[in-house]
Amino acid sequence: MRRLALAVAAALACASASAQTVIPQPAIDTAVQLRQQALADATGWQVVESLTTEVGPRMAGSEADARAVAWAEEKFVQLGFDRVWTEPVTFPKWERRSESAHVLGAHAQPLHITALGGSPAGNIEAEVVRFASLAELQAAPAGSLAGKIAFIDYQMVAARDGSGYGPGSAVRSKGPSEAIRKGAVGFIMRSAGTDSHRVPHTGITRFDEGLTPIPAAALSVPDAGQLARLLARGPVRLALALDCGWDGSYTSHNVIGQITGSERPDEVVVIGGHLDSWDLGTGAVDDGAGVAITMAAGHLIGKLPTAPKRSIRVVAFANEEQGLWGGKAYAAARAAAGELDRQVIAAESDFGAGRIYAFNTGSPAPEGSRQATAQIAQVLAPLGIALAEGQGGPGPDISPLAARGGAWGWLAQDGSDYFHLHHTADDTLDKIDPAALAQNVAAYTVFAWLAAEADGDFGTAPKAQD
Repeated sequence: MRRLALAVAAALACASASAQTVIPQPAIDTAVQLRQQALADATGWQVVESLTTEVGPRMAGSEADARAVAWAEEKFVQLGFDRVWTEPVTFPKWERRSESAHVLGAHAQPLHITALGGSPAGNIEAEVVRFASLAELQAAPAGSLAGKIAFIDYQMVAARDGSGYGPGSAVRSKGPSEAIRKGAVGFIMRSAGTDSHRVPHTGITRFDEGLTPIPAAALSVPDAGQLARLLARGPVRLALALDCGWDGSYTSHNVIGQITGSERPDEVVVIGGHLDSWDLGTGAVDDGAGVAITMAAGHLIGKLPTAPKRSIRVVAFANEEQGLWGGKAYAAARAAAGELDRQVIAAESDFGAGRIYAFNTGSPAPEGSRQATAQIAQVLAPLGIALAEGQGGPGPDISPLAARGGAWGWLAQDGSDYFHLHHTADDTLDKIDPAALAQNVAAYTVFAWLAAEADGDFGTAPKAQD
């Protein structure tokens, strides 16, 4: 009986080992060559230079949005992708026209502000009430801000992994609705940013159902400090004038370029970035860099004499900034076509152009793919990238796929200075380090190639949406 038990255990161990996803040595050898080629290649820089110079800022729904879509289609063709197509993405259109803020009275002076995406227009003059945090505003008595402007002066902290953005963005997304509940007629906040420049950070906000929206804006970090000092001296009245708002709907497009696989073309490895940007800068780090990194990675793989086993699909997602519209549309289209199980693994570059320092994968059923993940990590290691077990998550536009059971890859970029630039007029090409960008291209090239060559999957397990 004991011999039989040992035999069964051995058989199960063999079966378990055979179920492990592995990457053949020839594919690893090719990945090493690709890594070196990518470090010496300028395609990533050339692509982001082209996008930010020829199109510039490309807010969702703008005339430049359409030009960006045409640019992406043409660029995919120029870079040798054998299939290029678009998929429609329809969303509400928000426009910014003008904005200003002025302190009134004895200390009269202008303040640098920008409307938050989703804010309505409005011209108001009212006393400002300062709160150090969102929690302080939430704790204020009902009706205590009647006829006043709520000001949340929360200071975001810089971190390599961008962890300070969670509390900072919560002020932007939840603060206006809390202000309305307390009776406020306007909302302003210290920008969700870590810089000390006089450039405010925009970004989308939301108003809870049943509330009448109020004008909502962000102050630059220095201007928030200025307003706080003025308030320490006594009451402050502020004139806030915003000309902005929703204006119907708009149809943009996800733009997709594909290097078609040689053996399993219907199975795809998805990489990409979002094509839209806010309107204040030229969208270089957010997210022209991500589009360029992933386009360049697909281009380098496409130049190989033999196509990868699986298809590599690069997606330039539409309107990430205002609600992941492109990512949601891509996932919904795959579900409608019954293709969720063919999305082998997906990764998005949407955290600037800082050097990648960590890597991991995740999925609903990750156990069988850990060997392949470790193999990818070994090829990434010479780039200064470490395997980070148990860490990471899907990028913004990949999260709708992940929510439906898709496997994801995480290539963590150093975001120590990302929120100096994020959603500001300072988000311009000169902030990108070409050598760091090339390291990103090398990492995405290695990841996409090895995932496409892997024997076995990465744990995608489609599930129905709630």
